[in-house]
Amino acid sequence: MNELRQELGKGLARLSEEACTNEVLEAAEQGVWPEAVWSGLENIGLVVAALPEEAGGVGLELADLLYIVARSAYHAMPVPLVETFLAGRGLVSAGIEVPEGALTVAPVMDDRLSLSLQDGTWTVRGTARRVPWGQVCGHAMVVAEHDGADHVALVCLTPDMVTADDRNVAGEPRATLTFDGATVVDARAVAGAREQLELDGALFRSVQMTGALERALELSLQYAGERVQFGRPIGKFQAVQQMLAVMAGHVAAAKAAADFAVFGCAQGLSLFPVAIAKARTGEAAGLSAGVAHQVHGAMGITREHRLHFSTRRLWAWRDEFGAEVLWQRRLGSLVAQQGPDALWPMLTAFGE
Repeated sequence: MNELRQELGKGLARLSEEACTNEVLEAAEQGVWPEAVWSGLENIGLVVAALPEEAGGVGLELADLLYIVARSAYHAMPVPLVETFLAGRGLVSAGIEVPEGALTVAPVMDDRLSLSLQDGTWTVRGTARRVPWGQVCGHAMVVAEHDGADHVALVCLTPDMVTADDRNVAGEPRATLTFDGATVVDARAVAGAREQLELDGALFRSVQMTGALERALELSLQYAGERVQFGRPIGKFQAVQQMLAVMAGHVAAAKAAADFAVFGCAQGLSLFPVAIAKARTGEAAGLSAGVAHQVHGAMGITREHRLHFSTRRLWAWRDEFGAEVLWQRRLGSLVAQQGPDALWPMLTAFGE
């Protein structure tokens, strides 16, 4: 780990200890905005970490940026940091000025939005479901079609756009936004913008899951060493050791897949490594969360224990920006199109 990541990790750990308590996490799930967490991220410059210096950001490389993503997920920070990163990256790629504050992106499912241009003013129409943090963000980067071409647009969000106020299984806000001719701040044509958002979202969710997986494994190992049954810690029993070994294997495989994607996308997003990462981390999320709760027993399903803040995020994130089965199918289609002789070169090309 380089010195920069060590400092980033320390900063996030301090912020988590000071401002990301169980009480804050519980309150966030009830709709209370965790101002101390967000302002803390702003104070140490991480909110603009995805932006280049010329856009007022820090200009971090992708690997360092995704390290922040993993550690924020490890601490279960209940703020739209990843969504702000995604929106900022999309807006910068389109040459649109990035506004201050929390941002989100849409659509994140199969919804389609359309743009219209009249008298020099862009407007957007359509409905976007399950938009992350759509109820609390001031702006959204949306991908919409105009004259058959993908466009990236910046939209100022208003309360009347929220037609459904929902939450995912982790208690994170998910809104249905209806754009009924909403005025667009700016819009630019960007070829392949929809696919880029899908890949970017899947990559960032994959890395988030590795952070939550690491935390769930750490908590499980700690509990197995502390919980005494029949005169000795349960971690001494072979059955529990086997369960933890299986979980550790899935966490390691997920981390390797995510690292492969981070390395493979350093010079630009690519379907092959992203599909591998999202499929493998999603699989690991479901299996590892189950093992973690088995190890913890009844304690693991209580609200008082911190485990559920990680496992519920794993269950939620594995489905967002495409569940593992979707990415497995896309990966299979890609490999089939290339032919059997192309598989080995595809696997090894990113290591060169």
